[in-house]
Amino acid sequence: MKLNSDTQLVEAAQNGHLESFGALYECYHSPMVALAYSMLADRDLAEDAAQETFAIACRDIGSLKSKERFAAWLAGICRNISRQMLRTGKSRGVAPDNEPAVVRRNDTEDRREVIRRAVWSLREPERELIVMRYFDGFSQGQISEVLGLSSQAVNGRLVRAKRKIAAYLKRKRFDGR
Repeated sequence: MKLNSDTQLVEAAQNGHLESFGALYECYHSPMVALAYSMLADRDLAEDAAQETFAIACRDIGSLKSKERFAAWLAGICRNISRQMLRTGKSRGVAPDNEPAVVRRNDTEDRREVIRRAVWSLREPERELIVMRYFDGFSQGQISEVLGLSSQAVNGRLVRAKRKIAAYLKRKRFDGR
């Protein structure tokens, strides 16, 4: 996801070159799925949201004035679609917090579920970062580009989100050793 090549691809796509839009799709499809998943809590719906995001982006790419902000513009579309899906009831959204209060160290599945619930307890912007970084393996640089944040902001927000997860786990008396 190099800024210069993305800017050139956006310009070419704005000029009607479908191959360029296809290259942008290949580059940003996975981040959009991760972003949608962070809101919808359902991989299939996240895929649907990403597809709709690219359909709208293809239709509206000519209106994008700041070519170097393509990723952030795309993320905004994806967030709006995901919120719309939540409003119309297409998603169950963030999972409720009804896990057992104590989790035994040797019960790996329960531990994973408590950690998943800790992530889903975060506010949306924090959850986006955690899902993109740790569920989908994006680098901080990729997240920075996609969300339109500085690398320092991504790092700081990730640190704060991880602290909140740790506090959640402590409240649930989770032995994370």
